[in-house]
Amino acid sequence: MILGLVVGAFGTLVGAGGGFVLVPVLLLIYPDEDPEILTAISLLVVCVNAASGSVAYGLQRRIDYHSGWWFVLGTFPGAVAGAIVVGYVPRRLFDAIFAVLLGAVGVYLLARPQVQAIAEPVRGRGVVRRQVRDAQGNTFAYSYQLWKGVLISTGVGFISSLLGIGGGIMHVPIMATVLHFPVHIATATSQFVLMFMAAEGSAVHVLQGVIGWDRSLAQAGLLAAGAIPGAQVGAKLARRLHGGAILRALAAALILVAVRLGMKAAGM
Repeated sequence: MILGLVVGAFGTLVGAGGGFVLVPVLLLIYPDEDPEILTAISLLVVCVNAASGSVAYGLQRRIDYHSGWWFVLGTFPGAVAGAIVVGYVPRRLFDAIFAVLLGAVGVYLLARPQVQAIAEPVRGRGVVRRQVRDAQGNTFAYSYQLWKGVLISTGVGFISSLLGIGGGIMHVPIMATVLHFPVHIATATSQFVLMFMAAEGSAVHVLQGVIGWDRSLAQAGLLAAGAIPGAQVGAKLARRLHGGAILRALAAALILVAVRLGMKAAGM
């Protein structure tokens, strides 16, 4: 429950669902467990955490529901495919893939310029212009290409279910840099999308019998019990932090976890 509280708070703070913290911890605690079982546990916790975080962000009025529902539709085929494919991935390869992915995203976030101008697509159909006004009276205006957002969500859905991380570690940075969402809106909207994304992957695992009424479900339940209040704490902290600080915190966490997993995959 304590682990769930920490995962829920930090995951909601950066809009990542917490899976990118939980899965590496589970990999270290259970070195002989199949990746399929660990990702199934993580996705259940991510789903509960994201649901709790979405309620908090919804009250802050920072969720772009119009864009979020389109992204949810995009995640469906990817999330289902990822949950199926993970059953065929060896444990050592799983650790290596996880380390490379986390490290790459973390280095990218630290290396890119912290301040970027909002750039409206020059041409192409499907340009969406959005304006969100939160509960504090802050107005966020931005635009992006809808087809690009849906396609990105499909890829994120696949990787998130494959690794059991929820996908926020990729979705938030991509929404902020490629789709030019304001970081606070990207974080809140990502939580909303993650709720459905994780639920899709979890449903596949339940249908496959990967997770059921046994020890794995009890573990997921205890982690989720801690993640619910943790998500509320993370959402409150996010309201007080600058967008750049949120991305830097996310990048630092990703690199640290990547180094530890890389050492483990190499047998160190």
